[in-house]
Amino acid sequence: MKAAIIGYGKMGREIERILTERGHETALVIDTDNAAELDAEHLAGIDVAIEFTTPETAYANIRTCIEAGTAVVSGTTGWTERLPELQALCRERGGAMFYASNYCLGVNLLFRLNRQLAAMIERLHAAYDVRIDEVHHTQKKDAPSGTAITLAEGVMEHLSSKNGWVNYAPGIERATNRVEKPADAAADRIVIGSVREGAVPGIHTVTYASDDDRIELRHTIENRRTLAFGAVVAAEFLCGKTGVFGMDDLMQ
Repeated sequence: MKAAIIGYGKMGREIERILTERGHETALVIDTDNAAELDAEHLAGIDVAIEFTTPETAYANIRTCIEAGTAVVSGTTGWTERLPELQALCRERGGAMFYASNYCLGVNLLFRLNRQLAAMIERLHAAYDVRIDEVHHTQKKDAPSGTAITLAEGVMEHLSSKNGWVNYAPGIERATNRVEKPADAAADRIVIGSVREGAVPGIHTVTYASDDDRIELRHTIENRRTLAFGAVVAAEFLCGKTGVFGMDDLMQ
């Protein structure tokens, strides 16, 4: 597989290492100093591009790949209100696109467990409130994280009492031992607490709390390698395919 890496920060370098370990070729690297080289000419012959950049640049990067006929895997978060536009373009052009807010296989198991738990609570008509807390390194650009938003969407998909979410500003204190809400948060909103500290790769906790007990689902990423590994596996999966895919397709 001949791959392009778009975004050559810590994640891009880890992706490059894993591509090499798995016998693939990194044929093109795009970063801020050569961003103008992301075009059809330089993408010619590339089997799949792996894009981890910024919320401000992701849309244009992915669109360029789709228009050039290059399959693209993206893990950039904080811009996904425009994701449906690119998915529609990909289908229209007969291209291939894979998007996930988190490529860690363990996190995607957490997504499934969270959806299942919310559905079970709904069937039981149990009186649980829900809160999501996420902790990331100080260099993370967006808050809440895409992973936290995906967790909230999983709750809302199955729990009729929740119809949206509200975010505490980054830098808040960690959650105490009960589900807390901002003073102006409506009862049907899921609170997402965001903390940015140190070099934390990612901690996500979903808390279901009643007056009598608590259920917590938590996942901790120990290092970025797990994310990079999942992105490379997604690229291998996407190579040679057409259509729009995500982690649920990969994990079937």
